[in-house]
Amino acid sequence: MDRLDAIRLFIRTVENGSFSSVAREAGVGQPAVSKQIAALEAYLGAQLMRRTSRKMTLTGAGQSFYEAAVRLIEDFDEIKSSIGKEHIASSGLVRVTAAPVFGRLYITPKLPDFFATYPGISVELSATDRTVNLVEEGVDLAIRIGDLTDSSMTARRVASTPILTLATPAYLDARGAPTMPDDLQQHSCIVFDVRQEPRLWTFTKEGRTSFHHPVGRFRTADPEQLRAAVFAHLGLTQAPRYLFADAILAGKVKVVLEDYDQGILAISAVHPAGRRLPTRTRAFIEFLADGFANDPAFA
Repeated sequence: MDRLDAIRLFIRTVENGSFSSVAREAGVGQPAVSKQIAALEAYLGAQLMRRTSRKMTLTGAGQSFYEAAVRLIEDFDEIKSSIGKEHIASSGLVRVTAAPVFGRLYITPKLPDFFATYPGISVELSATDRTVNLVEEGVDLAIRIGDLTDSSMTARRVASTPILTLATPAYLDARGAPTMPDDLQQHSCIVFDVRQEPRLWTFTKEGRTSFHHPVGRFRTADPEQLRAAVFAHLGLTQAPRYLFADAILAGKVKVVLEDYDQGILAISAVHPAGRRLPTRTRAFIEFLADGFANDPAFA
C-alpha cells in the first residue's frame, strides 16, 4: 500500500471516527489501518491522531494535514479523470443507496445497459429506507425522493413523478369510482403511515385545495406492502406514479380523480457538497437522468 492509499485511509478514518469501520470498508484488519496511519505519521514526522480506548481525536497538525489531504486527493482524482478520459475516468466502483422498491423497479433493471456503456465501472447498491450518512458510510451517491433538507449535500433533480389516487378495477367495480374528493369518505383507504402519522391526501383544482384524512383497515410504512395491499383489492391509495407505473400500463390498477392536482415528488441524485464529483459517479447520474427522461413513470 503506497502513501496515497495511506492518505485515503487517514481521510476515511477522520470522517468515520473509527478504525474498525474503516478497516471493514477497506477489507483489511484494524491493525493494518493503524499501522498505515502510524507509518504516515513517521513519514511526516508529526503525530496526526491521539488514540484512546474510546475515541480518536486529531492533533493540530492532524487537522491541518486532513484539510490539505482532502484537497490533494480531490486534485489527484480530477487529474486522473482528465487524462485518458475514455479509459481511466470511466472506471472504478460507484457506491449508491436508494429505497428498496425504487432500486428494484428503476435502478437494477437499467444496470445491463449501464454496464454495456461503461464496462470499467462497477456498482454497489445499498437498498434501504433509512437516510444514509454518505460521508460516514463511504457512499458516493444517494437517490432520494421528496423534499431535501440536508444543506451539506449537493442535489441534482434527475426526475419527478406525480402523485395519483388509484385502485384495482375489481375494487372500483365493487365500490364505485370516486368523482370528487368528498366521495372518499365512503371508501376504504390504504394508508401510508410514516412514524404513526398518516400522510394527508391533497387535491387541488381551479386554485382550490382540499385535504382528505385517509381512513382504512390497513396501514403500512412499506411501499412494497402498499403495492401488495392495492393488488389485494383492499381499497384506494394515493401514491407516486413510479410505484404503480407498470401496473397502470398493464391495466392492473386504474387512476381516479385525474382532474385534480395531487402533487409532484422530486427524485434527486445527492452527493456530499464541496467535493469534486468523480467522473464515474457523474456518468452514473447522467445515465439515470437520461433513462428517467424516457420512462413514463416520471414527468
